[in-house]
Amino acid sequence: MKRASELATGFWTPRPAPLDALLARLDRLSLKPEFQLQREVAFAHVLKSYVEGGVGRLVVPLRQEVELANLYLFCDYYPQDGQLTLIEQLRDVITEHIPEEERRWLDPLKHSYLDVLELTASPKPGEHLTVRSLGDQTVCIVPGHESITDLAAGQVVLTRLVCTPDDGESGKAVWAGCGIVLSQVDANALLERTAEWRREMEMATGSFALGEWREFTKRFGYMLLWAFAQLRMDALMDAVAHIRYRRPDGQPCLYAVALYDHHEYRFFAEGLSEMSELAPEQMVSQSGRQGQTDDVPPARIWVQREGSGGTDSIVAKVTLTSSQLIVECDGPARLDRIKHRLAASLGFSLHFRGETLVPPVRPLSVAELMSGEPPPLVVTPEEDRTLLNQFLEKAYLEWSDQPHLMLGGQTPRHAAASAAMRGKVGALIDEMAKYDPGRRRCGRPAFDYNRLRAHVGVEELPE
Repeated sequence: MKRASELATGFWTPRPAPLDALLARLDRLSLKPEFQLQREVAFAHVLKSYVEGGVGRLVVPLRQEVELANLYLFCDYYPQDGQLTLIEQLRDVITEHIPEEERRWLDPLKHSYLDVLELTASPKPGEHLTVRSLGDQTVCIVPGHESITDLAAGQVVLTRLVCTPDDGESGKAVWAGCGIVLSQVDANALLERTAEWRREMEMATGSFALGEWREFTKRFGYMLLWAFAQLRMDALMDAVAHIRYRRPDGQPCLYAVALYDHHEYRFFAEGLSEMSELAPEQMVSQSGRQGQTDDVPPARIWVQREGSGGTDSIVAKVTLTSSQLIVECDGPARLDRIKHRLAASLGFSLHFRGETLVPPVRPLSVAELMSGEPPPLVVTPEEDRTLLNQFLEKAYLEWSDQPHLMLGGQTPRHAAASAAMRGKVGALIDEMAKYDPGRRRCGRPAFDYNRLRAHVGVEELPE
């Protein structure tokens, strides 16, 4: 499935007036208090891909998916509390008069099922259309409609058909109101995924009684909707993986960050200078603080660029201070490559402190998802600072209780309890604050270092 192309795949078709009226009766019946819980259970089951795991915050079901879930409730769902099905309640319990033209649709509706249907010819205005089930090759003739005239022979629709109640017109059916268009590739993927779940279910239960396609999809047609939802999730993940996050100035946002401690500045500077993919950017001047000695080496920065001429962009940055190594990249894949490179060259001297790979959460518009190019998203300085703060807060507060080689193997909190070592702990925190990545990216530190000073027990500095 191309990135988010499913956002334009739904279609709607009219239903015969008596069938429409009958479905309205079933809907009203399902909303009665005694059936309300079963309605909720059915919807949660059919649309569980959007309910579980917080996926619904990223992508919502198509309107057609919701309508097909409605039809499952009306036609296929057996209540778990022993009640009759909705169709049985209308058909067998006489509580209201149902006109004969509606009642004659009850059995066809009861025997309908969700199916994956291939168009055998391109639709033509005003002409009937022949469709063939990919599940059992059953052929049906359905009315044409302007909503499907853009489709072509070989395309596939996920929908429900209702056979006409006139026995004299065998093989004719009507649309149940909506459908979802799939390519052949997506339809095959949907059927393969459904077949895999079916095999797992049969193996788990030891029952292989669902050999007939109609019987299977009548009872477990919701699995087709599960599989379609999974295709949508996969398409969304593909879209997210290719998003280009940009700063307001057009440069890549380096949201993937890894943090290390080290204690061999000279060795690291030499090793980073030998990495051909990195180029030294500048020497960062260091102004001293009272009690800080002049032998603290300056921070150095290396960058990786992509592009040419005036369009090249910084896609990775490595900042080396006397005690830390900060790696910033434009995505998890590049960060992973640089981490492996660092581990191969400098690994025995690195102490990993943590990483963040989470980009800003941003809903994508239909135009962005439908674009043939990876969608660019602008990350504001405030968003960038929030992400950095979440990462640094966790990493630095954990740092206070981890042994540090520059403190003789003591934890910063333990070393700060000693008058002889307290200044060294303060100097390490001062250096962290000075080279906080938020200063260059957002114009101010991403973390409040007085929190860290208070956490380990050294004197806080005025704002």
